[in-house]
Amino acid sequence: MFSQEIIDRIQELSKRYPEGKQKSALIPVLHLIQETGDNSLTIEQMDEVAKQLRITPIEVYEVATFYTMFNLKPVGKYVLEVCQTGPCMLRGSDQIIDHIKNKLGIKNGETTADGLFTLKTAECLGACGYAPMMQLGKFYKENLTPEKVDAILEDCRLAASK
Repeated sequence: MFSQEIIDRIQELSKRYPEGKQKSALIPVLHLIQETGDNSLTIEQMDEVAKQLRITPIEVYEVATFYTMFNLKPVGKYVLEVCQTGPCMLRGSDQIIDHIKNKLGIKNGETTADGLFTLKTAECLGACGYAPMMQLGKFYKENLTPEKVDAILEDCRLAASK
C-alpha cells in the first residue's frame, strides 16, 4: 500500500526508539501518512501503519481517534481548529465559532463545498493567554475577533487562488 520511500521513512522513524518500542513512532508516522495523502487517514492506511510498526490496528485507531490533529475523513485545504475550552470560551470562542459557521455556511466538522475550509473545534491548544484562538495548519491565530477571522479567511482564499 505504501511506496518504498514511505516504508523507508517509517523504518527510519521507528529506529529512533529502542527495539520493541516501535509504537513510540506512531504519532510521527501518522503525521507522515496524513501529510503524504489528502490530509486524512483511512482505515487501510492505519492498518498498514500497524503492520509496519508491528502493533495491533486498535492501537493505531486509539491514537488516531483521540488526537484532533488527525483527520479520519478528507478535510479542506485550510483546517480552522478553534479552541473551545474554558479560557477561550470566556473570551468569546463560541462567538468566533458561530461567526465562522455563518460566514462559511458549514457546521463543526464540515468542509465548504469548494473544499477550501474545514471547521473543527479543539480542546486546549495551550495559548490561553491569547484567547480566543485557533490553529490554522502549523500556525496559531490569537486574540481573535470576527474582523480578524474575516481577514484570515480572505488571506487563505487569496493564497489558494495563486
